[in-house]
Amino acid sequence: MQPLPAYNFYITLIETDAPDFIASATSLGALVLGGFSEAQGLESEISVESRRAGGINDRVFQFPGTATFPNLVLSRGIGFSEDLYLWHEQFLRGAGSRRDGLVFLANETRIPIKAWRFENGIPVKWSGPALNASTSAVAIEKLEIAHERLTLILSPGAALAGAADALGV
Repeated sequence: MQPLPAYNFYITLIETDAPDFIASATSLGALVLGGFSEAQGLESEISVESRRAGGINDRVFQFPGTATFPNLVLSRGIGFSEDLYLWHEQFLRGAGSRRDGLVFLANETRIPIKAWRFENGIPVKWSGPALNASTSAVAIEKLEIAHERLTLILSPGAALAGAADALGV
């Protein structure tokens, strides 16, 4: 099986308190934030707690602890839309609302193949472009989103594994 290219992706934001997340994500209620040049932070990590047991000297027992998720960092060329900055500015004024979101990875025909959902996102940092008249670089803005959880919600591999389990394979 061919690996998926990392350049076909897009991001959608939905109000966290939307009653039906998936319906909101596929309707006009979702804010599709396309055109990103880079998305970082699709990661999760589980801390490990070590415990020793009296009289057992040949090992240290390892137990899973708390899961942590780094901030998502989205980068894109600045256009005429101010949606990312305005979401961040709402929080600067104390009136912001959290958003859930989807990060889609698509195939060459732009059909979503994998999707990750992040929950309760807060835009904790917005960075404007580095301006330099001596270069012809594109003006890039970045938005850093802190969130509480990241879940893989669409994956053909997961569907195949579920089908194999159902068949007893």
